[in-house]
Amino acid sequence: MGVTGGVRSALPALLRSGDEPPVTIPRDPAREAARRELSKRMYHENDPSLFQRALDAFWDWVDKLFTAASGAAPGGTFGLVVIALAVIAVLAALWWRMGTPRRTPTSAAPLFDDRPRTAAEHRSAAEAHAAQGHWNQAVQERMRAIVRSLEERALLDPRPGRTADEAAAEAGRSLPAHTDRLRAAARDFDDVTYGGRTSTEATYQRLTDLDRDLERTKPVLVTANAHSTAHNSRQGAAE
Repeated sequence: MGVTGGVRSALPALLRSGDEPPVTIPRDPAREAARRELSKRMYHENDPSLFQRALDAFWDWVDKLFTAASGAAPGGTFGLVVIALAVIAVLAALWWRMGTPRRTPTSAAPLFDDRPRTAAEHRSAAEAHAAQGHWNQAVQERMRAIVRSLEERALLDPRPGRTADEAAAEAGRSLPAHTDRLRAAARDFDDVTYGGRTSTEATYQRLTDLDRDLERTKPVLVTANAHSTAHNSRQGAAE
């Protein structure tokens, strides 16, 4: 049944046959009858859903907003596009110049985890990470290999909770020729572990070279007795 047919069924015929006078229906009753008829479900089966109506309203709002912005911007829509591209370019330049936000580096956390491993195990782990291009993990494991190797050679006392900076400072006393490289290695470890930075193959290679050089370097053992003996010798020579 169409809309016209429904309304006709709800209202008396407005036009009778030619020999009957037309019936005049007051406006308000006619409006109410039409409203009741048109509110029936059969007339709204193809209406858009509530979600569709909300989505249409949203896109209408976006369109009005864009139209208003383009009208306010110099040059209309083209000017708005140029401004948007300029803002994006500035943000991209700032991101490229400043980089990803980084946390403040700290070396308060211990160098090793709870499970002790040998220097060889740390080296194997470092090489496996390097083979996959995981340079952060490779740098971490290579630094742990360096410190563990020094502990195994009795150049460092095994001590839980030691940090990379502490290990570098202590090792520099018996390996003075490598003090600067040890400190740089500790900084690289801190940067990737606590500073949120991304390491590179070059950084990993520096630590690998340091690890190999330290294995070939003989320590300089300076004891309190040696200092005392040297001091007494100087005094005897002076007398």
